[in-house]
Amino acid sequence: MARRLCLDEAVDLFLDHLKVERGLARHTLEAYGRDLARFLGFLSPRGRADVDDITPLDVTDFLISLADGGLAARSRARTLVAVRGLCKHLVAERWLEADPAALIDSPRTAKQLPGVLGEEPVARLIAQPPNTPRGRRDAAMIELAYASGLRVSELVTLPIADVNLNAGFVRVTGKGNKTRLVPLGEAARDRIARYITDDRPACVRDPRQRALFLTARGGPMTRQAFWKALRGYARRAGIRLPGGEVSPHKLRHSFATHLVERGADLRAVQAMLGHADISTTEVYTHVSRARIIEQARKHPRAR
Repeated sequence: MARRLCLDEAVDLFLDHLKVERGLARHTLEAYGRDLARFLGFLSPRGRADVDDITPLDVTDFLISLADGGLAARSRARTLVAVRGLCKHLVAERWLEADPAALIDSPRTAKQLPGVLGEEPVARLIAQPPNTPRGRRDAAMIELAYASGLRVSELVTLPIADVNLNAGFVRVTGKGNKTRLVPLGEAARDRIARYITDDRPACVRDPRQRALFLTARGGPMTRQAFWKALRGYARRAGIRLPGGEVSPHKLRHSFATHLVERGADLRAVQAMLGHADISTTEVYTHVSRARIIEQARKHPRAR
């Protein structure tokens, strides 16, 4: 009769395998150990002593017990990874003929929603820069960041030649040197036009300078300088977000979220954000149940 393997010994053998053959870090091994100890603690009252005793129903009931105990879906999914790893290892080592966790689905984990400003706080933010050359530049940058969803690196390097105010769009070169066209609303077009006409010429030191937004010394704005200015205006406006301060990336999140809330086509939002994969854009569908019918003209700053 073949020797039966007790569960405690099985877990020890599996953790040794992870340490010696897979070279996992100590903290990772400790996490596996905690998750599997919890699994064994659940199985013991059921009279499961050996690996042959584990059934698919045991694994399912274990996950249900974790959920009933208030454990988050992400933590339950991590625990299931440990249980699956143990079961696969036991099958590979021929201690089990069938994997009791093979058909168990992972708990669905909701994607974290990015920090988003409401439409009213965005309007307050854009109203903060003073009516000075620098303030008008900053207001134009904030308006453009929100109205187009540009990444901060795309915003500060945007060439003036790639801004077509007559046609109402900007040509953006994003990650991987991929180019996309992003439409502009009237509010952004007006602010950029005033900046180009009234303020930018005084900052030009080198006629070959291509950047749209310039400092007083004639160089292009930096990401750090824009971030600092934005943070200052947000504080002045009394705007706070859970989990952090207002940032250029949160303006990008707000752009996409407000579009989706107003019914923009998800593929259009994907194209405007420059996402390679639609699944990256789908996070914004969690904030709205509105019917997807229109595109960029639905943006709150488009009128």
